[in-house]
Amino acid sequence: MRGPIIRTVVTGLVVGAGITALLSLGTQATAAPADFETVPFEVSGELPIYPKALWKNGSTGTNVRKVEARLVQLGLLEKRYQDNEFGTMTRSAVKKFQKSKDIPRLGYVDQNTWDELVAVTREPTQTELYPPPPMVNGKRLDARCATGVVLCIDKTSRKLRYVVDGVVKMQLDVRFGAEKTATREGSFSVGWKSRDHVSKLYDSPMPYAMFFSGGQAVHYSSDFAARGYNGGSHGCVNVRDLGKIKILFDQIDVGDKVIVYRS
Repeated sequence: MRGPIIRTVVTGLVVGAGITALLSLGTQATAAPADFETVPFEVSGELPIYPKALWKNGSTGTNVRKVEARLVQLGLLEKRYQDNEFGTMTRSAVKKFQKSKDIPRLGYVDQNTWDELVAVTREPTQTELYPPPPMVNGKRLDARCATGVVLCIDKTSRKLRYVVDGVVKMQLDVRFGAEKTATREGSFSVGWKSRDHVSKLYDSPMPYAMFFSGGQAVHYSSDFAARGYNGGSHGCVNVRDLGKIKILFDQIDVGDKVIVYRS
């Protein structure tokens, strides 16, 4: 059984075939241009031929950050999404750029797109690529809190900081899980939100819950408000200020970063 046949369609070959047919009928025709290019196409029953991707959805690393920084310069990508990861927002920005240059809207960066992007932007500075971490009371927060919208949670100072592009917008007192149900540390993102959530496992209210790691979430705790640090959670990040978390809940979107660390 034969496998699928992949054919490269070249505009010059199509023109050449047409010329041959005309000559066989005795019709005069001019020669095809010597320079021609392979172009992306979609043909029923055939596999599409596309340029090689340099960076695409799912790519990570410094080169992705450089692409994102140039897109930020053009106002096509918000600074919050400059994060070394080629995701949905970066893909959308790349397609906008490609449309503006009247080149195929591939949604990934091929060599042609990269050349066009470099031509209309400047080399990003080190500060643009890696903004300095935000400062609070003369102390640096975790470097991962420097870009984008972040719930920056310090287990040492027991503070949650709502940070936008390196600027601390709000600070809240928080407490964490007990030793056997410790709050996980690391880099996460908000997976889903529930304004009036009730824990099925513990049958306890978790209002304004923002889940970031399995069943662990940032949420208001009436117990924390009443007992302070004498109590503890089952792994969640408890907030005791109801007024502040009401405001914070509406500012945070699914996908925003959550950084849990020790200073």
